[in-house]
Amino acid sequence: MSPEEFKDARRELGLTQSELGAILDTAPQTIRKWEMAGERSTARSVNPVAARAMNWFLSGFRPPEWPDREP
Repeated sequence: MSPEEFKDARRELGLTQSELGAILDTAPQTIRKWEMAGERSTARSVNPVAARAMNWFLSGFRPPEWPDREP
């Protein structure tokens, strides 16, 4: 999963970087670095386990840490 695909998936799921960080048990700064274009010096490759989890989330899986939003 590319950084842009990861960012698009997070946005499609309606999650902030902080919320996704809490779900994946990682710092929001790490999420930000995964979403950066590769030419940036602080960019990091998307973690393969996080990319797999994003695909699960897009398929409908919701872990207990998922934010509860009331309409």
